[in-house]
Amino acid sequence: MGKSRTKRFKRPQFSPTGDCQAEAAAANGTEPEEDDGPAAELLEKLQHPSAEVRECACAGLARLVQQRPALPGLARRDAVRRLGPLLLDPSLAVRETAAGALRNLSACGGFEVCDDMVTKDVMTPLVALLKEVCRFPSECSSRAVSIFNKEGCLEIVLKYLSRFSTNVDLAISVAYCLQTVTEDNPELLKSFSAPALHVLESAMLSPVSSMEYILLKTLVAGTIWNLKDIIPSKSQAEIINAILKILSEVLEMDAGETVIQMKETETQRIKTAAQTEDTLQNVNGDDLIEDDEMEEIPHRRKVRRKTFISDLLPPTDKELRETIALLTAQQTALEIIVNMCCSEDPTDDEWEELSSSDESDAFMENSLSECGGQLLSPLCLSHEVHTALTNYLIPKKIFEKTAFPNSIAVDVCSRNPSWKPLIRKMSTIQCRALVCLQSLVSLLDVDHLGGPAALQTLAQHLSQLLFSQPDFAKHVDFLEAISSALRALLQTVASKNIPQCMTPDQLLTLCRAGIHSSNVGVRVNVVSILGITGSVLAKEDGTLDTLKTIGCFLLEVATKDPSLVVAGEALDALFDVFADGKEAERASVQIKLLSALKEFQPVFKMKIRKEGRAKYSPDQLCVLDNVKMNLRRFVAYQETVEKRLTT
Repeated sequence: MGKSRTKRFKRPQFSPTGDCQAEAAAANGTEPEEDDGPAAELLEKLQHPSAEVRECACAGLARLVQQRPALPGLARRDAVRRLGPLLLDPSLAVRETAAGALRNLSACGGFEVCDDMVTKDVMTPLVALLKEVCRFPSECSSRAVSIFNKEGCLEIVLKYLSRFSTNVDLAISVAYCLQTVTEDNPELLKSFSAPALHVLESAMLSPVSSMEYILLKTLVAGTIWNLKDIIPSKSQAEIINAILKILSEVLEMDAGETVIQMKETETQRIKTAAQTEDTLQNVNGDDLIEDDEMEEIPHRRKVRRKTFISDLLPPTDKELRETIALLTAQQTALEIIVNMCCSEDPTDDEWEELSSSDESDAFMENSLSECGGQLLSPLCLSHEVHTALTNYLIPKKIFEKTAFPNSIAVDVCSRNPSWKPLIRKMSTIQCRALVCLQSLVSLLDVDHLGGPAALQTLAQHLSQLLFSQPDFAKHVDFLEAISSALRALLQTVASKNIPQCMTPDQLLTLCRAGIHSSNVGVRVNVVSILGITGSVLAKEDGTLDTLKTIGCFLLEVATKDPSLVVAGEALDALFDVFADGKEAERASVQIKLLSALKEFQPVFKMKIRKEGRAKYSPDQLCVLDNVKMNLRRFVAYQETVEKRLTT
């Protein structure tokens, strides 16, 4: 795109099997029996600065490898090693075509070529490419999944997963891929045979407990959950129990303490290695001085010895990689639980990373310990899932993860550049836990949440999390996650007439800060929170001034927010707040709610008609149409209220 085409090459169509209309041109029409001349030329062109030339060279190789006489020449010239890096080429077309060439090479070259690919770690960039393509929106995503389904990739991927005991890093890459392609892919589910499920089960139930294996087992557990529809009913309980046992073990681990311990281990290991190397240098230096009194030669030999010893040391980021594996496993575990609780998958925005700060982790300690962690009993979940959630105390562990990251761990990471990114990863876990909490609270009956006291304690905890950060409005992702959890909790509390712990002033502070957020989700949440609060206050006496404040706030949002989704939510909140109650009626008249809504009504209709189809989804438009209809009815209701009060 944006580059002129060369006259010599024509852009080929991508095919995972390597078929290409320009293959003959790329191979220059040379017959395969003419030694390995074509192989040499095509492999040389893989390094060409033009992406189009590299693409056509890959396409030519994809055709060439299907001719058996050409395979020895390709092997001699190390085609696997030279094609592998192109899976990470800046050009997507080159990446795809290189994958096609490697696919044909593995199919035609037999097990020796496959083993060579493993040795040269081709699978890691290949899986990275597949994950990248699978994450593209709409058409590209379906295309990538279709390619995976039709080209028999499952069998190949499972083969590499089965080697988890000898190459766990490769198995983790494959597990990432499988979790991606098995989600909402009924066509692929049909391809899973009993042996395939056995491979997954073997990996998930591996007795190894290192942090890399914890991540592997968590990813495989997510894949198996995606396959739940094809698991025989007689095995459902056993499989679900195994999945949630793994998730429980993952969430049981204290990420903060692990960060501290692993950083200490790394520091001690590096210190010990440095001392050992210094000792060897001194010994070697003394010997050299005895053998040769010249100063320059021993100095040079000592430098060579230092380089040699350093090369023998294990990777210096071993502890860091293990810690990242654990944090990633905890994040993935929480995401799987959300998927278990929701009929629809969470959006990508809900999984954004966020900032962090310190906070006490004494959340709900007394309330939860009294119930043994068994606060949640999802009514809409299967009996098997409910039983496993309860048996493994997963609800309690989710609540614990909503606390801020360990302050000591944050301090340790902040003082080391390579560990600093872990601060965001620890905060991401907190965000995932809050999103998970939102899903659980939305699903459950109050009795299964521990009763009114437990809900009030939870509200107090969320309030402490929120207001312990004076600049909470700057942390957009955290604000969206916690406002979503608060919205769900306050809705449950209000629907059951349970006294709220958060004061109207606290909620107004949250809403005034959140309404200026660039994140639509945050604005929707704070508007909804005010609507819930106002509807409760409307039934109480002495709340006139607060209702007027809430009404003016919601009215301004409805008429001025650039997003119709937020405006529609604000109108819905106004309907809830001023639907009934003497204080609400008086407040509506005093803030001139009727005249403001009458003036805004045609504007709202025009915005829906003008912006609707271009900016909003069909589901959003359906909601907005419903709001528009309710606005007409509410205006008519307010006319009767105002007429009655002013007569």
